[in-house]
Amino acid sequence: MRAVLNALTEELRRLKSAGVRTVAVSDEGVVALRNAVTRRAGSSPRAAIVGRGAGVTEESPAANVVADSFRTPPSAVRISAEAPVAAALPPPVIALPAGDKAARWAALRELVLNHPVCRAHMRPGKKVVIGVGSLDAQIMFVGEAPGADEEIQGEPFVGPAGQLLTKMIQGMGLRREEVYIGNIMNWRPQTATTAGAEQVGNRPPTAAELAFCLPFLRAQIEVVNPALLVALGKTALDGLLGAGRFKTLGEARGRWHEFEGKPVMVTYHPSYILREPTPRKKRLIWEDLLKVMERAALPISEKQRGYFLER
Repeated sequence: MRAVLNALTEELRRLKSAGVRTVAVSDEGVVALRNAVTRRAGSSPRAAIVGRGAGVTEESPAANVVADSFRTPPSAVRISAEAPVAAALPPPVIALPAGDKAARWAALRELVLNHPVCRAHMRPGKKVVIGVGSLDAQIMFVGEAPGADEEIQGEPFVGPAGQLLTKMIQGMGLRREEVYIGNIMNWRPQTATTAGAEQVGNRPPTAAELAFCLPFLRAQIEVVNPALLVALGKTALDGLLGAGRFKTLGEARGRWHEFEGKPVMVTYHPSYILREPTPRKKRLIWEDLLKVMERAALPISEKQRGYFLER
């Protein structure tokens, strides 16, 4: 707790010096923070903040933010996309329990869905998202971040892009339930809204957000242990292979890379097709998926090899 508060203090000081005056705190985030501080204090929430040896003074930014959260109704806290909570915190260290895949995944799911930082990034009524699919999958698809549909259902790729991904998987001769589908991010990156309003549009995750969520994805890979990964989109590319390594997705797509010993095929996100559903764009993604099928030793018919070829 002390390390977290110290890190939070330094980040808030930095943001304040840069002119930022609000931080992203959802109703559930305020509650989770209040509960965490109360457990630490053993009495009053404020005692944990200003107590001797905590490394945070009553006048510090972290103390003021936490103390204000107890005085201010959660609905009155302003939302800003400029200062995500994850930016102030180190990535989590995850130690999965012993047991079979189902038990370990269930423990991981419980951890992710109830993680206070994940919940702090959720708007009221929305859900934290973790991957779904077969725990014995050969192929794991890794997407970017939940969108509006995903944060409502708590499952990745359930909106229009997800429906298209399901068709792509079926084109490979598989069912959605036979693969594993996850995201780099476990929450939808927030944009500034007025109180009570629904978020319109999406934004790319920050480097800090990607770094914070990557251990959760890494743990899913550890549990499922797929033969290979498919990175869908530039954010998935950056999260797995390192932000800044490739300026564009086109530089990396269609070639095999590696993430912690796992082969990674990089291709476009399904939304790339939705924006302009031409045979040429469909074929670009399909050529990448054919390489995935070959690597996974899946049968490939002549019909499949000819999908989306312009005659």
